[in-house]
Amino acid sequence: MSLSDKIPAASNRYAVMQKFRSREAWHVLKIMAEFVESAEELQGIEPAVSIFGSARTARDHADYKLTEDIARRLSDAGFGVISGGGPGIMEAANKGAFQGKGPSIGLNIVLPHEQKGNEYQDISLKFNHFFSRKVMFVKHACAYVVMPGGFGTLDELFESLTLVQTGKSRRIPIILVDTSFWRGLVDWFADQLVGRGMINPGDLALITLTDDPAEVVNAIFEHYETRGFSASPEERERMLNL
Repeated sequence: MSLSDKIPAASNRYAVMQKFRSREAWHVLKIMAEFVESAEELQGIEPAVSIFGSARTARDHADYKLTEDIARRLSDAGFGVISGGGPGIMEAANKGAFQGKGPSIGLNIVLPHEQKGNEYQDISLKFNHFFSRKVMFVKHACAYVVMPGGFGTLDELFESLTLVQTGKSRRIPIILVDTSFWRGLVDWFADQLVGRGMINPGDLALITLTDDPAEVVNAIFEHYETRGFSASPEERERMLNL
C-alpha cells in the first residue's frame, strides 16, 4: 500500500472519531439533564425512604405483601417512599405508599428488555443510566429498606454500605428485611470480611436485621430521635460530592 492510499484511510478514521466524540459530548449533556430534572422533581421530598428488592417477586408472594405493609406504614408515618418504579418488590413498595399519606416515587430505569413502570406512582422519573438513578436513591433517602432480591438489589445494598462507611454519604439506617434471606450474608461479613481485617467490626453496626414491619419504622425514628430528619449543612455539603 502506497502513502497516497494510506492518507484517505487515516482521514476516514479521523472523521469517524470526530463523529463519535461529538456524540459522546452530547451524551454527557443528556446525563446532566437526568440529574437536573430528577433533582428538581425530588427536591421537596423529605423525609423519604428508599426500598429495594427483586423485580421478579410475584404479587401473591409473602415478600410482596410484607413490602406493601412496610411501605404503607412508612407512608402513614409521614415518609415518602422511593422505589425503582418497576414490578415485584418495587411495585409493592409503590403500592403501599400510594395507599398511604406520603408520596409514592418511582425511579424507573430504561432497559434493553423493556421494564414497564407500575401504576402506583405519584412521581415517576425515567433514567437511562443506572449511576444517575443510584445517586437519586441515595441523595433523597433518610433510610434504606432492603428486601430479598438479586444482583440489582445487592448492587444497591453494597453501594449504600460503601457510601456510609466511607463517609461520602451521611449515616442513615440500612435495614435488611427477612432474616432467613440475609443472615448467611451478614454472617459471611463477620466471618470473612471482619475476620480477615477487610472491614472493621463496627461496620457491621451499619446493618439492622428484622422480620417485623413495625420495627422497620421504629428503627428509623430511633435513629433520628435526637437529631431530626433534615441533613445538617455539613451533610448537605458532603452529599454534593456523591
